[in-house]
Amino acid sequence: MVTCSKTGMYYARGQWVPADENAPAALAALGFDEAARSEAKKGTIAWGILQAHNHSGDENALKLKFDAMASHDITFVGIVQTARASGLTKFPMPYVLTNCHNSLCAVGGTINEDDHLFGLSAAKKYGGVYVPPHLAVIHQYMREMYAGCGKMILGSDSHTRYGALGTMAIGEGGGELAKQLLNRTYDVACPGVVAVHLTGAPVPGVGPQDVALAIIGAVFANGYVKNKVMEFVGPGVANLPLEYRSGIDVMTTETTCLSSIWVTDETTRKYLAVHGREGDYKPLAPAELAWYDGVVEVALDKVRPMIALPMHPSNVYTIEELNANLEDILHKTEEDCAALVGGKVKLDLVSKIENGRLRVDQGVIAGCAGGTYSNICEAAQILEGFSGGNGEYALSVYPSSQPTMMALMKNGALASLMAGGATVRTAFCGPCFGAGDVPANGSLSIRHTTRNFPSREGSKPGNGQIAGVALMDARSIAATTRMGGILTPATDIDYQPHIPEYEFDDSSYKSRVYNGWGKGDYDSLLRLGPNIKDWPAIQPLADNLLLKVTSYITDPVTTTDELIPSGETSSYRSNPLGLAEFTLSRKDPAYVGRAKAVQAEEADRAAGKGSDALLAQVHAVPGCEALTWKDLAIASTIYAVKPGDGSAREQAASCQRVLGAGANIAVEYATKRYRSNLINWGMLPFQLDGPTPFGLGDYVLIPGARALLAENRLESIPAYVLGENGPKAFSLSIAPLTADERQILLDGCLINYYKHG
Repeated sequence: MVTCSKTGMYYARGQWVPADENAPAALAALGFDEAARSEAKKGTIAWGILQAHNHSGDENALKLKFDAMASHDITFVGIVQTARASGLTKFPMPYVLTNCHNSLCAVGGTINEDDHLFGLSAAKKYGGVYVPPHLAVIHQYMREMYAGCGKMILGSDSHTRYGALGTMAIGEGGGELAKQLLNRTYDVACPGVVAVHLTGAPVPGVGPQDVALAIIGAVFANGYVKNKVMEFVGPGVANLPLEYRSGIDVMTTETTCLSSIWVTDETTRKYLAVHGREGDYKPLAPAELAWYDGVVEVALDKVRPMIALPMHPSNVYTIEELNANLEDILHKTEEDCAALVGGKVKLDLVSKIENGRLRVDQGVIAGCAGGTYSNICEAAQILEGFSGGNGEYALSVYPSSQPTMMALMKNGALASLMAGGATVRTAFCGPCFGAGDVPANGSLSIRHTTRNFPSREGSKPGNGQIAGVALMDARSIAATTRMGGILTPATDIDYQPHIPEYEFDDSSYKSRVYNGWGKGDYDSLLRLGPNIKDWPAIQPLADNLLLKVTSYITDPVTTTDELIPSGETSSYRSNPLGLAEFTLSRKDPAYVGRAKAVQAEEADRAAGKGSDALLAQVHAVPGCEALTWKDLAIASTIYAVKPGDGSAREQAASCQRVLGAGANIAVEYATKRYRSNLINWGMLPFQLDGPTPFGLGDYVLIPGARALLAENRLESIPAYVLGENGPKAFSLSIAPLTADERQILLDGCLINYYKHG
């Protein structure tokens, strides 16, 4: 159902031509000469949108400015505080502050609502848009109110994807949004573009999550689209309603692509017209000749209901395949889960087999992926007249916005769901990150949400708790509910999908959303709750850097949720030092103590009380015989194979930084956004090729670190593991950096960069 090309491909008047030795002749036969071939990369939709937003004058080294931005209540306080410390006077473009993540958390007393009111005061002061709690999840609001054809939107949430509406949207860490607020640019090499060629039409019972999971399963592990743009084309697009397209699109984040874009058509125009924004429509399609780095072929009619078992969206099977091989697949999943959580606890899945079928414990349809009008309508149709029963299994449904809920209320879908025992909640992202519907210990939850990483659902393996999430489409979740919690694909249910025409009623937005874009009052005061703290002072990069390894992680991939847990801990997001106490708490609970010990060493060094024995080990490094403690700085570092998969939250880096970290060392970085977060917080993103020469607790000296960075000599960086028996030499590297990124690292962080600039 999903295949990937082995080569780059030309899209020539609707035909695919492989980029091999036969390509020139094949293209010539279609009327394209060598000059046309050389310009073919400019034929993609993505190229046109990127260049329209590029302010560098260089087609390959982009400096982008966005049309709008969006943040939620885990990230907007830190972003505004960073920009404020750097000279913010007004929001230069529409900046939407939503409150959909910590709406229900009850940690720390008043701090959640304090942060919400900070957001309202910032919107009034700087001219922003404030969406109160329970009114809309971030991405649904942006789809309804801001996304449009040819636009670019930047969001501080990794699932910032509005490609189905012709908008190239990118999810990044808060530092990148702070740059935009200060009229700076988003700097990136012009990305490659991979076509996703859709053919056919989905069969009844197959939903957008099924298509998305099939794609993720085909491209995640091999990095086929990593840091590239996914461009959706082909005749199958016309067979998909707009919300269906958006449901696929939002999950492209889990492929590790940079962004996404779709061809637009009458379906796109109609969606925008229904939302009162027909003027934001324009047709988007590839040129007659376009070059793609690869093609993902998706036969929509071949896709079947899918399931992504714990603990990654790429751990995919068809439900039919799983049901046919239950014990083997579940046993393998148990072993994989045990490895991910370090063997602390065991997720027992095999025992959930009942008469040859899998019994699940909970169902959730929620958020930007699951909580859309059409998903919930079909779920209600499948459940009509049936119940999930009054046992352990329970279903909860979260419509993605108040207008969506109003439409579902008017057409009776909510009543059908409630009659079947489902509980209906307000717009909230909690089930996606562990702040709502946390399952019981040992439970398996099926969810139409975005992620199922370890602990993402809220359990705490370090405390002896574990639960699992399997990602599924709303239709198969409803079918499973109808069968009392026995895993069932929606294609096994005899129903005829029918989605009543959607009518957008924005009266709730008109009543409650504060729209202050262009009407800022700089003299008004920010409302600062007692938990909202300024960033601590951060020092610039020292001439020579001495790193102590304070965490050593050998998992194939380390998610941002493992680096800084989501869930209730993110209630402390506005207090840098308070939140930092949770760094790596579920992956390496001793990390914070180790990092603080290194901070104490650095404080002693700065006070002239550095260890003579350690300095003697430094002196054993060739060329470092004359260094004194005044020439060095001590910082912590973590080693991980591939860190940074998942969330855009910059706290995954800033929490390390405020605890005294100076670098990460990795084989590679899972996403651009995590590496960008490291850079914006002044942490050197080292990479290591070959065996790891150090271990937990070792000191690593980087002589001349500042000069190497300033002179851009980063391909082979001399480093030394210190020890009583003398130093051991090895090499590190840093992938190419822009001049601005190098200066940010030299200055110590983005805030210092703006202060000094």
